[in-house]
Amino acid sequence: MLTSNMGDVLSRRAARNPAAEAVVDTSTGERLTYAGLDARANQAGNMFIRLGVQSGDRVALLLPNCVPFLETFYGGAKIGAIVVLLNWRLVADELEYLLIDSGATVLVFSNDYATVAAELQRRGSTAVTTWVLVGESSGGPTGALSYVAIRDGASSLSPPIGAGNDDVLCLCYSSGTTGRPKGAMLTHEGQMWAIFSNLGSSEDFNLSGNYLLVMPMFHLGGLLPLEVAICGGSTIVIMKAFDPNTVWEVVARERVTSGLVVPAMLNAMLSVYDPAKHDLSSIRNLWCAAAPLPVTLIEQCIEKGIGLLQTYGLTECGGPGTILGQDDATRKVGSSGKSYLLTDVKLVRPDGVTCASGEAGELLIRARHVMKGYWNNPDATAAAIVDGWLHTGDIATMDDEGFVTIQDRIKDMIISGGENIYPAEIENVILSHPGVREVSVVAQPSEKWGESPLAVVVRNDSALTQSDVLGWCNGKLARYKQPKSVQFVEEIPRNASGKALKRILRDRFPEPAAE
Repeated sequence: MLTSNMGDVLSRRAARNPAAEAVVDTSTGERLTYAGLDARANQAGNMFIRLGVQSGDRVALLLPNCVPFLETFYGGAKIGAIVVLLNWRLVADELEYLLIDSGATVLVFSNDYATVAAELQRRGSTAVTTWVLVGESSGGPTGALSYVAIRDGASSLSPPIGAGNDDVLCLCYSSGTTGRPKGAMLTHEGQMWAIFSNLGSSEDFNLSGNYLLVMPMFHLGGLLPLEVAICGGSTIVIMKAFDPNTVWEVVARERVTSGLVVPAMLNAMLSVYDPAKHDLSSIRNLWCAAAPLPVTLIEQCIEKGIGLLQTYGLTECGGPGTILGQDDATRKVGSSGKSYLLTDVKLVRPDGVTCASGEAGELLIRARHVMKGYWNNPDATAAAIVDGWLHTGDIATMDDEGFVTIQDRIKDMIISGGENIYPAEIENVILSHPGVREVSVVAQPSEKWGESPLAVVVRNDSALTQSDVLGWCNGKLARYKQPKSVQFVEEIPRNASGKALKRILRDRFPEPAAE
């Protein structure tokens, strides 16, 4: 029986097209063919085995977009390690919880995050016993191993395949309404179905494609396109950090044909576009996720001959949900499109009855790529997946043609620059301040990020200021999660059960966020 292993997909692509260019790292200038990338992944897999990693053990990656991320992700996948994807924007407190929850025993980190890795080692609260440094640093954990040294000392021959099919490939953490992150278990076979659904819904991923990867790889918005591109044989053009001017330079130099961005990124790119300097002739399509595109951005792209594919998905469904093609971009403005080729969607009322056309209801997704469940959290799993359908927590409508339009978020999630922010997590931090009696965090419109968190606070101390609250959040939350401003009120409106009426708060404070 054929075993579906994500690492084996890379090996098969390398066997078919060994000389094709697999990856270009624009930060370092490194370029690898598929044969070269597969050999590196084999070395990473054999390195993990030498470090004592067995099938089912958790290996955590704290890496920016870089070639070693690809090597360790695919190398870990080959031997059956469960790869724990860590958001490098998080602070030590947040990373500590993820490492403890996952039980990771190995942490591969870059020199960019050596300081936080050293702090995690100092605390001694995680199961990590092996610290592997990519790059050079004098301030990292004691006894950290050099990634390049131990990788290069390992065999480049294929390690034994250690997992596949319904085995867990990786843990992608997503916060819930309680504020505690939950690890979505994505399987080898599930991610293959996500790949197939993408390939069946677009022609962007093939041997003639150069795919721009600027979304962070720890995020499904970066990881899934990476997986799809490798399966299709595209060249992956990596950017370590987003800069709108640099994006256009990379597009022209590497003849980029496609890539995924969020609306805030696209807006920044278009604002600096100069036809005298920037060559867009290679672009076939740009994918856009996280929020619907405004008409002005759609029209600007059409004027420049840039095709647009707008997509909706979430971590728990392994990526694909709905997709809106270029032909419908202006006809269905605001819509998230129809379901992907191998994905089913429906809208239901609170009693589970399917909604009529145009009626708002919760969006449910059913597909082979939906997560296996939440790591060590059967109760949350049972609540999220019912009779094979994933409950997204998003309210939407569907028209007679099957086009889905997201209306609101049941869980009050905030999307800022493509990153999901959960108010409960911020509220827990602010409530720990002795001068705060109550707090409710809501989304504020942001021209730059789409949305930003606003903290609405009831004081316990009349001397409490906005600076006090914002300063309290520093170091306790990643920068993108921190509120941009604070409003003080006498009381927070609540319903009969005590739940904060956040819609009232959003209506009360409609002003744009301070940038």
